[in-house]
Amino acid sequence: MSQFTQLPQNSQLNELSTLELAQALMARLTITPEDWHRLKSNRQARASEQTAAALVFLLKEQPQEALSRLEMATGWLDRSVSAPPCPSHGSK
Repeated sequence: MSQFTQLPQNSQLNELSTLELAQALMARLTITPEDWHRLKSNRQARASEQTAAALVFLLKEQPQEALSRLEMATGWLDRSVSAPPCPSHGSK
């Protein structure tokens, strides 16, 4: 049995390009300003956001940007990076 489940065939999904699907996933996983405080230190959310961005850059044939995002996602997962201060609060 596969670790991944098979998605049902959906004509709407079939009409989208791979890049469009990746961009939709990135939009879904992007942490909005409204959710920043709640999710800024959520390692799963931050790694997911960066991984989706990496996929978009990879599909746009920008491997260096993709690699940078994958490294950031890895940093969130291995705890080598942490959340920066809130952008709306500025530096003190």
